[in-house]
Amino acid sequence: MRKDILFKSIGTVHSDFKDTSKIPIQPVFADEAKGRIIIFPEFVQGLRDLDGFSHIFLFYYLHKVQNAKLLVQPFMQDHERGIFATRAPSRPNPLGFSLVKLDKIIDHTIYISQLDVLDGTPLIDIKPFIRRFDYRQNSREGWTMEVDDKQANRRGRRE
Repeated sequence: MRKDILFKSIGTVHSDFKDTSKIPIQPVFADEAKGRIIIFPEFVQGLRDLDGFSHIFLFYYLHKVQNAKLLVQPFMQDHERGIFATRAPSRPNPLGFSLVKLDKIIDHTIYISQLDVLDGTPLIDIKPFIRRFDYRQNSREGWTMEVDDKQANRRGRRE
């Protein structure tokens, strides 16, 4: 049974990226990119103890995506892949996630780096990165292993 799901944002992500064509493809290619998240007052208490983590996952609404596609050309390759085998934004449910570095928290503002998110993006949730839970030995990375590191670096940084 299909159900409609309603989320409310808990804050807003702010970055120097005003144009989607300038955003690094993944946080790993965004070493110098800094930003901040303004958490809405009713959610500030939920930030307690988050400052003990070096990295956090951001889950956000890709509010500029207009058309969902089931086949897309990923940034790292020149031929189509199924949307669910990529991290492309043109998804049936335009949800994004990024693993970013947590620099500091002051009051209702989270300062972050290694950011690959458009300025003004509505934030849906935050979860801490926990290496012992999130790392998997012997993981497979599908078609992305066909792309050498040099090409991934160049395309990921949009050079």
